[in-house]
Amino acid sequence: MDIINGLINWKNWDELNAEAIALRRHLHMHPELGYEEFETAKLIRTTLDKAGISWRSCTETGTIATLCADKQNAPHIAFRGDMDALPMAEKTDVAWRSNNAGKMHACGHDGHSATLLASLLWMHRHQDQLSQPISFIFQPAEEGLHGADKMVKAGALENIDAIYGWHNWPAIPFGKAVCPDGPVMSANGTFEITVQGYGGHSSQPELCRDPVLAAAAITMNLQQIVSRRLAPQTPAVLSLTSIDAKSGPTIIPQNAKLSGSIRVANTAERDFVFEEIIKIAAATAQSYGVEVTTEVLPRLNATINNDENAAIYRTVLHKELGEEWQDKNLAVPIMASEDFSYFLQHCAGAFALIGADDGTGEHQKPCHHQEYDFNDALIAVVVRIFCHISGAESPK
Repeated sequence: MDIINGLINWKNWDELNAEAIALRRHLHMHPELGYEEFETAKLIRTTLDKAGISWRSCTETGTIATLCADKQNAPHIAFRGDMDALPMAEKTDVAWRSNNAGKMHACGHDGHSATLLASLLWMHRHQDQLSQPISFIFQPAEEGLHGADKMVKAGALENIDAIYGWHNWPAIPFGKAVCPDGPVMSANGTFEITVQGYGGHSSQPELCRDPVLAAAAITMNLQQIVSRRLAPQTPAVLSLTSIDAKSGPTIIPQNAKLSGSIRVANTAERDFVFEEIIKIAAATAQSYGVEVTTEVLPRLNATINNDENAAIYRTVLHKELGEEWQDKNLAVPIMASEDFSYFLQHCAGAFALIGADDGTGEHQKPCHHQEYDFNDALIAVVVRIFCHISGAESPK
């Protein structure tokens, strides 16, 4: 394949950067969902084989390559890039738009993978500058499918002392970033409330126990959790996203179902919010003469940076992006979640959000939008950042 030949036969950074951009666009054209990244993994592994880089599988589609494995007297660090796409129909007009119907790289994992591979290929050519083992983790199934958890359980972090990750972020101007101590992205969870009433004719409400009315009251009452149960300084979001009580215009239905999600800065607050949801739903249901069953599902924990590794990351961001690198307008933790949190639960490390909005209007669509496209200029920036962290000479 021409794209693989280009990735292994480059002569200078400009050529490698161009090949990495071509790879990113190829991946964008051929998106694969979580745990289905077989062609993506094959392309990465074939490239590594032809470049003479050793690798091992970790989960079926996950791949880990390591440089300088024999340099055991220094900390072993790792970089991670995710690979999976989303089940969405793309609505861009770019030449490299998705060829796979109903699948789209709407979060930039095509760019994350291409950046990680470019970093690996560059550092492989400059191994004499490395003083420590460095692993490159190509991770499947980040989009809500807990791929990082599966990789950790399969031994991805064995012998690794610190791990670094990043996410492109269209809400941050290009050339700026955030990398705080502590939480950078939130914990999340979902809930479902089933309201069991007693249906009947709309002309005789006194003979019914209306689940629609109760569901509306539960929806309103749950809003007090953020406004009245948590301190104003606490970042939290509770959203009711669905009420399902389909019926006819003259029929009070038998039941209703509500569902929603929460975002909080840490696991303890998530547990508290879930407890409040259960209590308020039950109390409201009792006052309306109906019954409820509430199910809560914790999903991802907060992504919490280690202070020491975050300081290293910030020093590098300053070096690469300049004095005004930090986006002070973005409040952290942001309310989105990341399964990089699994890595940070088991290993020291740090995660940064790096700005994608170049001011042209082409890279302002948020992640998970049907018109989103990754900003290819980030590849060179992040390769240099990874090189700074690893101690390799960064490309010019």
